Amino acid sequence: MKTTASYAKELDTQDPLAEFRERFVITDPDLIYLDGNSLGRFPKATKTLINDIMDEWSDSLIRFWGDNFNIQKDVGNKVAELIGASPDEVIIGESTSVNMYKLFVASLMVQEGRSRIVTDDLNFPSDIYILDEINRTLGNNHTVEIVKSPDSMTGPVEGIKAMLDEDTALLTLSGTVFKSAYNYDMADINKAAKDAGALVVWDLSHSIGSVPIDLNGSGADMAIGCSYKYVNGGPGAPAFLYVRKDLQEKLRNPIAGWHGRKNQFDFGLEYEPKDGIGRFLSGTPDVLSIAPISVGIDLLLEAGMDRVREKSVAQTEFMIALWEEHLKPYGFTLNSPRDAKWRGSHVAIGHADGWRINQSMIKDVNVLPDFRAPDNIRLGITPLNTTFSELHTAVMRIKQIMDEKLYENHQLEMTVGEGT
Repeated sequence: MKTTASYAKELDTQDPLAEFRERFVITDPDLIYLDGNSLGRFPKATKTLINDIMDEWSDSLIRFWGDNFNIQKDVGNKVAELIGASPDEVIIGESTSVNMYKLFVASLMVQEGRSRIVTDDLNFPSDIYILDEINRTLGNNHTVEIVKSPDSMTGPVEGIKAMLDEDTALLTLSGTVFKSAYNYDMADINKAAKDAGALVVWDLSHSIGSVPIDLNGSGADMAIGCSYKYVNGGPGAPAFLYVRKDLQEKLRNPIAGWHGRKNQFDFGLEYEPKDGIGRFLSGTPDVLSIAPISVGIDLLLEAGMDRVREKSVAQTEFMIALWEEHLKPYGFTLNSPRDAKWRGSHVAIGHADGWRINQSMIKDVNVLPDFRAPDNIRLGITPLNTTFSELHTAVMRIKQIMDEKLYENHQLEMTVGEGT
């Protein structure tokens, strides 16, 4: 593949999604933003929506709240369209961790007699923290088995399958791994778990908006995911929760709240869960935080996930070609799968001085990636607003850092609170 600046410009000229870049607020045209896999850019329509919401709140007061009382299901219906689910299988609300807690506990409570919980060492650490604390809360009646990746990059598929037996209660994995961007074959894993009688909860935080997802078609049980990365919902935007329709009545929400209660406005003291996906609601909806999520979803649906994925693959392929020609000679390793089938929408490169190089990228050459220990520099590519020319420029700036040894001006150790 060609890796010249002129070729990058040619690819931008041919890009059918190029006009979507103009839908986002870009205040510094010189900044190469490669951290959309941590926090997406700000859509222009979100600013308009927020201003409209403020006006409605000012005028309508409590009536505004009442008009938006079902926003968790309304926006959930849009998410469902994006992830291959039915509208009555998805809700929005709470954080990713809270939704994860709900589904983990609900799953374990209906899997009596099964004591094994399976995950892998590529999963997001917070997911494992939650599993460990749930196990302690339930009296340490389960064992949390962490299957190790053979190369710290690709999923240990055969090792996971070997753990799935009549004693396995729950399997939980990230659909797209946060460090390497490895993509699991969800249908394959779901079938293996189903054959063993285990339930599966997928963390789709790095998948939604970056790769096509078909929860119903893949036979998924449950899933959660955030909305502030590729969905561009804003910092800390609430997460989504998916439960397959035929499972909903079998599971009980461990965080009972008035919004998950049938006949919630009679304010009775006995709790009876709502029918359907609504039973997984807990507290009052965060209207101001949930509403902007719909803007990002609309952009993705308009673009079409097949086209988003096509551009993502083209851009990650281009980035890998740039790495091979310009960065590999400086000792950079490719820490993402080479085969696009198994790769999400970021490219991880490793270097022994990765932390200092990451800091130099931010402070010296105006490229904003993020870093994941021990050596991963993640180059997040968001097809709706990242250009091929930006990818070329970013790599040339990294090359400048190495040629001029700019990274040597930065501290060796990562300090508390720093990640980008």
